[in-house]
Amino acid sequence: MIQAAKILEQRSHLVPGKLRITEHFFQVPRDYTNPASGTIQLFARSALKAEKPADYTSTYQQDPKKSQLPWLVYLQGGPGFECRSPQNVSWVPTILDKGYQVLMLDQRGTGLSTAISQSSLQLRGDEKVQAEYMKSFRADSIVKDCEAIRQALTADYPPEKKKWTILGQSFGGFCATTYLSFYPDGLQEAFLFGGLPPLRNNADEVYERLYKRVKQRNQAYYAKYPEDMTRVHRIIKLLSRFGDATVRVQGGQGSLSARRFMQLGIFFGKHGGFDQVHELVLRADTDLSQFGHLTRPTVLALESAQSWDTNVIYALLHEPIYCQGEAAGWSAQRLLHKFPEFDVANGERDEPVYFTGEMIYPFMFDDYPELKKLKAVGHLLAEEKDWPRLYDVEQLKKNTVPVYAAAYLDDMYVDFELSMETARTIKGCKPFVTNSMYHNVISAKTEEVLKELFALRDDVID
Repeated sequence: MIQAAKILEQRSHLVPGKLRITEHFFQVPRDYTNPASGTIQLFARSALKAEKPADYTSTYQQDPKKSQLPWLVYLQGGPGFECRSPQNVSWVPTILDKGYQVLMLDQRGTGLSTAISQSSLQLRGDEKVQAEYMKSFRADSIVKDCEAIRQALTADYPPEKKKWTILGQSFGGFCATTYLSFYPDGLQEAFLFGGLPPLRNNADEVYERLYKRVKQRNQAYYAKYPEDMTRVHRIIKLLSRFGDATVRVQGGQGSLSARRFMQLGIFFGKHGGFDQVHELVLRADTDLSQFGHLTRPTVLALESAQSWDTNVIYALLHEPIYCQGEAAGWSAQRLLHKFPEFDVANGERDEPVYFTGEMIYPFMFDDYPELKKLKAVGHLLAEEKDWPRLYDVEQLKKNTVPVYAAAYLDDMYVDFELSMETARTIKGCKPFVTNSMYHNVISAKTEEVLKELFALRDDVID
C-alpha cells in the first residue's frame, strides 16, 4: 500500500498564456520497500487555465469544484530528464482545452527532484553505496511516486474523481506500462507516445534491433548528405591523431574522442535530426579546412549537443531500464562486434563510418568528465542482477484501463515490432500506427498526433 506523499510547499503564479502555474514540492520514501532508508523531495509544476469571467466573485474563486478538474500527469522520456515548465510545452494548451489540469513531474533524480549528479551521489557514500542508491531510480519507483502524489493531490476529491490520466513519452511510456501493471486502480486512462516497451528481461534483443535501425538511418543520412562521408573521415582523423585525448573538453577533464563525436547519431531518430548533425559536421570540417583545428566555439557546440554529463542517469540506467532479474552487462558494447560499420577504425578506409544511436558504452565513462567520476558506479550497475520486475504480463492481459498508443513504423529508439507485441498484450490497447512521424512527434508535430490519439479515445473513427 502506497501512502500519500507529504506536501511540503505549493506556490502559484500567473504566467503569459492565461495559465496558472503551481510549483509543488513533495516528500516521499527513497525506497518504498524500506521506508527507514530515508526520504527524497519531488518537484512538479501544474497548470490550470487562468480564467477571469465577467462575474469573478469570491464565491467563484473559492468554489472547490472549479479546482477539481481531472488530472493528467506527464511522464517524461529518458531516463534522467527533467520537465520544462508547462507554458513552454507545445501540447499543454490542447490538453487544458480538453478540460484537464496538467502536472509536469520531474521524475526522481531529475530537475528539482533530488537530482542525481556526480557530486550529489558522492554524498551517499562509496561506490557500492552509490550503486545501491541508484537502484531506486527506475520506473518501478517512479510509478510509486506518482501514486503517492496522486493521493496527496486528490485527498479532498470525491471517490469518482480520484483517478488520473497519464501521458507518457518514450521512457515515460515504459513507466506508464509499469503503472498499468501494478497500480491500475489509480488510472482513468493512458496515452503513450513512442513508449510501448519491449517486454523482455534484458537489453540484448533491444540493442541488436537498434543497431540495424541506426544502420538504416546512417544510410539515409549519407544519401541526403553524401559530401559528409569525406568530412566525417577528416574529423575522425583529426580527433584520433594522438589517441582519444587529442581534443580536450571542460578544462581538460574529458575528451572529444572520435567515438564520442560519432554519438551524434542519436539525433537521427528525430524530426530534423539529419540536418542538426549535418550542421555540426559542416562546422567542424570547415574549422579543419580553414584553421587545421577545432575552434573553441565549435567544441562547445559539440559538447552542448550531448547531454550525458548534465543528465547522468541517462548513461547509468539506460540499459538497466530493460532488466528484470538479469544484468545488462554492457549490452551495446557486447553486440558491437556484429556491426563493424560502426567502428571508427573505418576512418582509415574508403567506407563510410556510421554514427551510433541511443547506445551506452563503457568508453563514455572515460571521455565525459562527469561520467568519468562515476566509472566504478557504472560498472557496478552494469553487473547488477537484482532488478525487480517492471511489468506484470498477466495483469496487462486483463487490463481494463483505456490505453491509446502512438507507434511509429520508423522509430529509431523504440522497436516497432516489439511495440506491437506489447500493444497486443495490453488488453484494450488501441494503437495509432504511422510511417510519417518520428519519435519526437509530440513536440515536433503536436496537433497532428494528438488529433489521432484523441480520435481513438473519443471513438470517432468509423
